[in-house]
This record gives sequence, structure tokens and C-alpha cells, in this order.
Amino acid sequence: MPAQRTGGKGRAFTGIAAAAVTTVLAVVVAVQVADDRDGTGVRSQSAADQARDARAPGQTTPSASPSPAVLTYEQKMGTKYPLSATLTASGKFEAVPGFDKAPGRGQKYTYRVDVEQGLGLDGELFAEAVQKTLNDNRSWAHGGVRTFERIYSGKPDFVITLASPGTTAKWCAKSGLDTTEDNVSCDSASTERVMINAYRWAQGSKTYGDKIYPYRQMLINHEVGHRLGHGHVTCQKDGELAPVMQQQTKFLDHDGIHCLPNPWPYPRS
Repeated sequence: MPAQRTGGKGRAFTGIAAAAVTTVLAVVVAVQVADDRDGTGVRSQSAADQARDARAPGQTTPSASPSPAVLTYEQKMGTKYPLSATLTASGKFEAVPGFDKAPGRGQKYTYRVDVEQGLGLDGELFAEAVQKTLNDNRSWAHGGVRTFERIYSGKPDFVITLASPGTTAKWCAKSGLDTTEDNVSCDSASTERVMINAYRWAQGSKTYGDKIYPYRQMLINHEVGHRLGHGHVTCQKDGELAPVMQQQTKFLDHDGIHCLPNPWPYPRS
């Protein structure tokens, strides 16, 4: 009988010990599960650190792509832009904000720059081109005789207008001019508007080829030249520069004479 009681106590003690071990194991497992759940980010960071440490010496982490370079005025003026030769846009004009003071002391002409809505062209670039071109010493400001000032409000002497081919044709017709045959620009003299055909501004002409920058200068000088009272002329000798008032969008050669493209009234200044 005593042996049986002793055996019972041993079995009871063993059961208690086993239960205690089971409890401890459960706690350990629970802690590990909690660590697994809560420590994922830590281990991920550790893995990233290990990957970084494993890189070859001098190897760096790839950076984001650099921002596109900002084009200069010259680069923008040397770039052609898409625009349909048959486009007729909204017919509504919007003045380009800003003021460019006349830099010279000659007879001052004020002008506003309007751009037809819906063209998708850079109106600020166009306005900058007009101001820089007209006040260049090779242009109508030559010798300090004239100076040109861009205004935004008030009454200008004329309005230089960038418009679609269809709208250009409508405004030129107001002054009895047909621009549709060769898709050209005009000075609509019976109105306030000097019309620059946006197709020509964007795409140029065959006569100038890829030389879109000087073509745009010629376009401005030619049409403003009409506003200042100058008519059409042509070069008189083979190999001469075409006068800026020659219809260079249409032709450089005439009567067996080959003229060279020229955007300036006073090209040798």
C-alpha cells in the first residue's frame, strides 16, 4: 500500500511538471508568433541592409530619371511644331499677358500680341520672338529710327495675331487679300491685325527647309514691313539675298534669278 501511494505521488508530480513545460512552450511559441507578426518590417530592413552591404564597392543605388532639360529660346525657335495646314480654330483671340518696354529712342510703335485659342502653340514664345525680332538692329529698328513696345492693355498701333490658316484667311479677306492659295500670312490693313499664319509659324516653308528660326524672323519682319508701308520687291541679281519684302514663303527664284533666303531688312548691320 505505501508503495502504491508513493507511485501515485510520482505520477502526479510528473504530470504537473509536464503541464508546466507545456505552458512554457506555449508562451515561447506565442512570443515567437508575435515577433514574427510585429517584426516583419525590421527583418525586411535588415535584408535590405544586407543587400546593400553585399553590393560591389562604388556601386550606388539607381536614382530617379533626371528632369527633362529646359529648352532655350534659340532651341524653341529652331524647333518645328505640329499643326494642320487646313486648321480653322476657334476664331477667338487671347492677348498674351505681359509688357515689353521699347528699348530704343526712335519713333515708338506699340503693339499687342494675340493668339487664337485652340492652336496648342506657345504664345509666350511667339510674343518673345516678335519683341526680339522687331527691335534687332537688322530689323525695322535699324539705326534707332524706330522702337517697338509690347503692351497688354490699352490701344496699340497694331495687333500681331497668331491664327490658324482658316481664321487667317477670314481676317485677310476683310482687306481684300486671299491667303488660301499658298496658305500665307498677311497684313490686314483695313483692320488692326497683322495676321501670322500659325501653320507657317509652326512648319515653315519649302524655301527655308529646316531653317525654321530665320524663317520665323522673316515672317514677322515681312508682315510688319507691310504695316509700316513697304510693298513687295525681289532681288535683282543671281545669288543676292532676297529682300525681306520678297514673298519668300512662295519663292526664292524668279525670272532665272536665284535669290538667297534672308529674314532681315538690314542684314549686314
